[in-house]
Amino acid sequence: MTQHPILRLLLLLPLLLPGRLLAQNDTVNIQVDTRTPKGPMQPIWAWFGYDEPNYTYMKDGKKLLTEISQLSKVPVYVRTHSLLVTGDGKAALKWGSTNAYTEDSQGRPIYNWTIIDSIFDTYIQRGMKPLAQIGFMPQALSVKPEPYRHHWQPDNSYGDIFTGWAYPPKDYKKFAALVYEWVKHCVARYGKAEVESWYWEMWNEPNIDYWKGTTEEYIKLYDYSADAVKRALPTARIGGPEVTGPNWKDAADFLKAFLDHVVNGTNYATGKRGAPLDLISFHAKGSPKLVNGVVQMNMGTQLRDIDKGFEIVASYPTLKHLPIIIGESDPEGCAACSENYHPQNAYRNGTMYSSYTAAAFARKYDLAAARGIHLAGAVTWAFEFEDQPWFAGFRDLATNGVDKPVLNVFRMFGKMQGQRVQVSGPLAYDAFRIRDSSVRGSQPDVNALATADAHSVSVMVWNYHDNNSPAPATPVAITIKGLPNGQLRLQHYRIDSTHSNAYTVWKQLGSPQQPTPEQVAQLEKAGQLEQLAAPEQLTAANGQTVIRMIMPRQGVSLLQLSW
Repeated sequence: MTQHPILRLLLLLPLLLPGRLLAQNDTVNIQVDTRTPKGPMQPIWAWFGYDEPNYTYMKDGKKLLTEISQLSKVPVYVRTHSLLVTGDGKAALKWGSTNAYTEDSQGRPIYNWTIIDSIFDTYIQRGMKPLAQIGFMPQALSVKPEPYRHHWQPDNSYGDIFTGWAYPPKDYKKFAALVYEWVKHCVARYGKAEVESWYWEMWNEPNIDYWKGTTEEYIKLYDYSADAVKRALPTARIGGPEVTGPNWKDAADFLKAFLDHVVNGTNYATGKRGAPLDLISFHAKGSPKLVNGVVQMNMGTQLRDIDKGFEIVASYPTLKHLPIIIGESDPEGCAACSENYHPQNAYRNGTMYSSYTAAAFARKYDLAAARGIHLAGAVTWAFEFEDQPWFAGFRDLATNGVDKPVLNVFRMFGKMQGQRVQVSGPLAYDAFRIRDSSVRGSQPDVNALATADAHSVSVMVWNYHDNNSPAPATPVAITIKGLPNGQLRLQHYRIDSTHSNAYTVWKQLGSPQQPTPEQVAQLEKAGQLEQLAAPEQLTAANGQTVIRMIMPRQGVSLLQLSW
């Protein structure tokens, strides 16, 4: 066993302090066995999305997309709303438009792909791929075209936002023609092979007000749209239904009705049995609240949604092999609801969001494996909000071009490769306990996700609790087995209050809303993934080594051993 001198001192420090905060037997022991693979490290984390499509090609949007594309070894998929919404293309909170479809005075279609091309070009130029959302309804096709444009505000001073864009079409064939022309245009612009690698999906959360039609009308729209996609490009991949909250009865009923139709229903567009389906999608969200002034997360709510969705899909023998994409998978539901007006969202700027993300993604792998389904992706519905106050408490990955701690979790995921391998030990939580009761006990969730390939091992370790209260750090000992004997190189990356954390630095600077160029440069540097200490050499004997460290509450570490 080899310890870095500083880590050894940190481990002993609580024993030297009066009124010791920790005892020696408080150490959490984690076992990682590289000889026990658990399946490939499917990059389910390499999926992102947001409400406002026009942010895509704006200054900070382009910068963030570049950073997201660079953190992943595989192409990142991006999902965004409102790609078919009528309007002038000006961005606003929870709003966007492309003006892709209008009609002349005779009711004849006018297609305009300029803004959609700007969005997709931005992705393709960075090696990213669209999870292309077919929605929402162009004004000229809506059965209720007025009112159409909404003006959502984060202080709740707005009326109904589910306006004309949320309604069914007055002519399903015209909508199908729009989808057909859109796919044909993409093939002409980007090439058949590129578009074959995308996913197309139908609408968003049709079991709530995002869809003002019936379940059957959604199914009809899906049939017409899927047929149009396949006529334009037979090898294209399309799916749905993007319901939210599969653990709710209405969402479960909607998902089952959709899947029943895909298997046995009469297709509205073709008259044949069933409908094409290449992916299955649903959403899952947590539910934070304030308890005595402290933010309390609810990861269990999110995991119950995920597990119920998996359970429903697994009940269809002819469909359970299809890729599942959790189209939005987040700690709660409203990215644009800032903590200024929604104080339960005060987890977003700091390390609680990053530790939640690490712990939640690890459990998605376990739930998928338990249900025997194919989880292809889980979309983090967080991006950036252009020209908003610094660290305003939106659910975003960056603020004014400066990365938040949560983005560094994805940088950690991007460094993990190979097979997932076994993690075990006398650990307080697993996916099923969190699903059933969240993380509410006296002990935090200190656990790990590990991968291994021929020349490296990566171990992500977190110290998470639903309650964002001050708490002592936890000593952790990670025993890694199945290593080659001899010298190993250790790199230790960390997210905590003083590492990979631009929010802490911003507060230290006095929380400036107009930082100087020098301060911006300092914040940008602080927003990058940081190593806890310089790389060091360890020695493995008898095929194993032990790494000891102190993990602060809501901290995340990535340990990488290479040889």
